[in-house]
Amino acid sequence: MTSSARPAHDRERADRRREGLDSPVEGFNERARRAIADDSLHDAIALTTERLTAGRDAALGALPQAASLRERAYRIKQRTMADLDRYLEQMAEAVAGHGGHVHFAADGADVARYIGELAERRGAKLIVKSKSMASEEIELNRRLEEANAGLEIVETDLGEWIAQIAGDHPSHTIAPILHMNRHQVAETLATVAGRSLPPDPGELMRFARERLREKFLTADIGITGANFGVAETGTVVLVTNEGNGRLVSSVPPVHVVLMGIEKLVPRLEDLSVFLRLLARSGTGQKLSAYTSFVTGPRREGELDGPEELHLILMDNGRSRLLGTDFEEALYCIRCGACSNVCPVYRQTGGHAYGSTYSGPIGAVLTPLLKGQDEARDLPHASSLCGACSEVCPVGIPLAELLLRLRDRQVQSGLASRGERIAFAGFARTMTSPAAYRSAAAAARLARGPLAREGLGRSLQGPLGGWTGSRDLPPVAPKSFRRLWKEGI
Repeated sequence: MTSSARPAHDRERADRRREGLDSPVEGFNERARRAIADDSLHDAIALTTERLTAGRDAALGALPQAASLRERAYRIKQRTMADLDRYLEQMAEAVAGHGGHVHFAADGADVARYIGELAERRGAKLIVKSKSMASEEIELNRRLEEANAGLEIVETDLGEWIAQIAGDHPSHTIAPILHMNRHQVAETLATVAGRSLPPDPGELMRFARERLREKFLTADIGITGANFGVAETGTVVLVTNEGNGRLVSSVPPVHVVLMGIEKLVPRLEDLSVFLRLLARSGTGQKLSAYTSFVTGPRREGELDGPEELHLILMDNGRSRLLGTDFEEALYCIRCGACSNVCPVYRQTGGHAYGSTYSGPIGAVLTPLLKGQDEARDLPHASSLCGACSEVCPVGIPLAELLLRLRDRQVQSGLASRGERIAFAGFARTMTSPAAYRSAAAAARLARGPLAREGLGRSLQGPLGGWTGSRDLPPVAPKSFRRLWKEGI
């Protein structure tokens, strides 16, 4: 994919990176304003998130032990993170015992170097990939293409493939092209077909199947992510709704698994808890169409499977969160439920976040992994309504984590001086009865002039952001305390 084929926002990100300018994560507010003005984007987001949320509610509502499973999942993650070193060692030993290779990668550059050297050693020309958020996180495709001339990398998840052709990025954890309609998909695939294609989902899928089949059969290396890794058995678990995951992991002679270190669970018994929650929370299914267990490369006498299995256990900032107030962010199982109910995500979509991880978990995880200096807008991309915390299948207190990130910004001096002064004044007013009564009295005095001038709907300055999209609530003519005294 040449740079000229990429959309403007993609080229802008690349240009800023080369010039050493601010992180592309910055600028949420500007991107959000553009997204809010896009009616077709709103329709696409609403269609998908409403369907996924309804499916989730029905599936979990029919599961009597959903609440207890949620609590168990949280405790399993908590126990795993508390002893992660031991489980990582156990996983590595089990994989090696089955004939696999294990590499601990510190960051994205380390991952790309390992895979690049493997591709060179194998004389690889074509790599096929199954959907992997971890690879998106480190921009693996770009790194490999820049370092390995002539290496072709093809995404095989339908949505990811379409996004790759468009030079775009996924906008949702489980629905990568949620932001595109069938007409846009047809136009994108037409650039590969060399002819126009009808905007019919069936026809488009048939074309994709035919085109991708040859890639599966001729690929030298297959790369997948991992939904879970079972430490006691060395098993990698892939949960997908397309058959591409199994083809990528079994047809090419080499299978590379890229897994964040937080994806481990200690035992198969623990895995069963998460499998009952993941699909129900993400898509409303009892179980995804394909749940694959990969334990080592092909053994003697087996008909399929790779000759080599390479497991890359990636840190990329995760270990810094262990034992901190933000460790719970590592419990995420990437179901996307928090985005589906988030009022901010439902207005802006995933691209506004400027990062692989969007929605509430992205607003928490991105600043933690990239650094708060590079993602200072994201902790504020929330109404703090708490819906994300309520639907999280692992019980991550996302709203609380967002508040902690905001507090950390204030403590480290990242908040503006005006903001610090305003909230300090607000805190003093709300904690002092006398100051509160005085402020309420002043607000009632201003109530009349504001209403007469129509200013209640269009305040200027810092409050303009509020009244730009909603009316300022009117102040009651009498306070509750006054009404109580009057016996009303």
